Amino acid sequence: MSHSFVNFIIKRSLSTTTVRHGKRNFRKFPIYNKRGSRNFKLQQSENPDPDVPVHKRGVRDVAYKDGDKLILIPEKIPELVVPDLTDFKLKPYVSYRAPDVVQSQFTAEDLFNVVYAPKILKDFENGKLDDNGQPLEPSADEKMTAEEAKLKARQTGSDIF
Repeated sequence: MSHSFVNFIIKRSLSTTTVRHGKRNFRKFPIYNKRGSRNFKLQQSENPDPDVPVHKRGVRDVAYKDGDKLILIPEKIPELVVPDLTDFKLKPYVSYRAPDVVQSQFTAEDLFNVVYAPKILKDFENGKLDDNGQPLEPSADEKMTAEEAKLKARQTGSDIF
């Protein structure tokens, strides 16, 4: 007499995919650059498949391909500007006992009051303004054209005064 036993043990399972798509819904879990061999990745970089995303880990391209040529864009190459600190007197750390500095937002009006207002007030008190309110003896900053002012504002370190 042969008996066949059927295993009817109830198991609990957890499925992370929707029932509608079954176990084939891998687009829901993007795993960048984790699958495939080295040869597959080399082939992928030569002939990219639009369905397989290539994750560059936050690194931006500094060149683009034009046919077979690789064209480098020099403006996109990062440039590190490191100051020379040979005779710098301050320590390279801030103590935890240093008091917190609370400062209000520096507005355009504050900038005007710091840079231009003292000269205008001094010219007004000394009577060095013409009928239109323009200075009779303009400084170098007042003689600048709009293009020169824009170039000076974009220079490195122009925000430090």
